[in-house]
Amino acid sequence: MKSFTIVTINILVDLSHWKARRNLLVEGLSALEPDFIALQEVSIPENPANWLAHELGLDHYYLSPKTGFEASREGIAILSRYPITGQATLDLEGQQRVAQYVHLDMGGQPLVIANTHLYWQPGNSAVRLKQVGLIIRWMQDLPQEMPVIICGDFNGTPETTALAVMRQHYRSAHTIIHNREPDFTCPTPLPRSTWSTLRTFLGFFFLLRPQHIRLDWRGTLDYIFVNNNVLVNDCRVVLNQPSPLNPRIYPSDHYGIFANLSFGDK
Repeated sequence: MKSFTIVTINILVDLSHWKARRNLLVEGLSALEPDFIALQEVSIPENPANWLAHELGLDHYYLSPKTGFEASREGIAILSRYPITGQATLDLEGQQRVAQYVHLDMGGQPLVIANTHLYWQPGNSAVRLKQVGLIIRWMQDLPQEMPVIICGDFNGTPETTALAVMRQHYRSAHTIIHNREPDFTCPTPLPRSTWSTLRTFLGFFFLLRPQHIRLDWRGTLDYIFVNNNVLVNDCRVVLNQPSPLNPRIYPSDHYGIFANLSFGDK
């Protein structure tokens, strides 16, 4: 089996600049020709995951809405060039967050890709740490020889406890290639709507962490992790260029992470 490629990106549920952003997403993703795309912050009413799948010729996708009152507003999705033979969603028991995975058949070679968007809380988070534990235990039900990829917006920077626990069980694709995580994956200069910005600032106070508010904050929140049955040939930050017509319009408020992978022991 030849190598295959995957991109993970949070596409921002705030669609106030979507018409400009979606063209950048399609152009950037078309150039990368990924076999799989993991999306976070998919707006449920508009379903840009379905639109992107159609534009990119990815015939298979799986959308998992959040739970509770967020179920009609936002979700996560996996887009695939290969048939999906199984799928599941896991309730992460905090902020209506979920994880999802798909079983794939790549010409007789099985693969599992998991996608998630974890608890938003600046700094360390007990809830996010619990969610990482739920995902790790969920994956332990799979056969030991199964190639597994876990990616998405973990809402935690590399030094936080939740990410340290992930590294105890899985390997970061970016670290394998570069010996470190990216300098940052969020935020980009993309303008956000007043309501979206207000929700973020209110979140700091509801979580009793106003000390973390920094207008110049940048950090890495997005990752691709693999188990020992997956080889990493390349990994890099992508979708990180603005529109040639407006230097503030980016594909999203996050950059994407791209990986070229193949099967085999590390």
